[in-house]
Amino acid sequence: QVQLVESGGGLVQAGGSLRVSCAASGGTFSMYVMGWFRQAPGKEREFVAVISRASFNQYYTDSVKGRFTISRDNAKNTVYLQMNSLKPEDTAVYYCAASRGTIATMNGGDYDYWGQGTQVTVSS
Repeated sequence: QVQLVESGGGLVQAGGSLRVSCAASGGTFSMYVMGWFRQAPGKEREFVAVISRASFNQYYTDSVKGRFTISRDNAKNTVYLQMNSLKPEDTAVYYCAASRGTIATMNGGDYDYWGQGTQVTVSS
């Protein structure tokens, strides 16, 4: 059983930056594809970014390309999401998730473990 704990959320002004982290425990972190998802009030959860097990591949949803960067440190069992040039529409609860599969998937249904989420609020 893998436990995921997000941290680093908060309130930031539009145009600012924030880095959220997700620490994993209870499993072999390097064996999991890691993803970030977000859910804004009244909206469906949506994919944000994914990184493959050895960091060879990263994929992003179009709305964050060029602004967000996903990375991981397998020695620290942690995945990060660096968010730059933040916009009010980035406001959401951000969740990290772990998949036992081998594909860097954008489908939330392919993920086996989820964190509790961290709130990111971008003020205009």
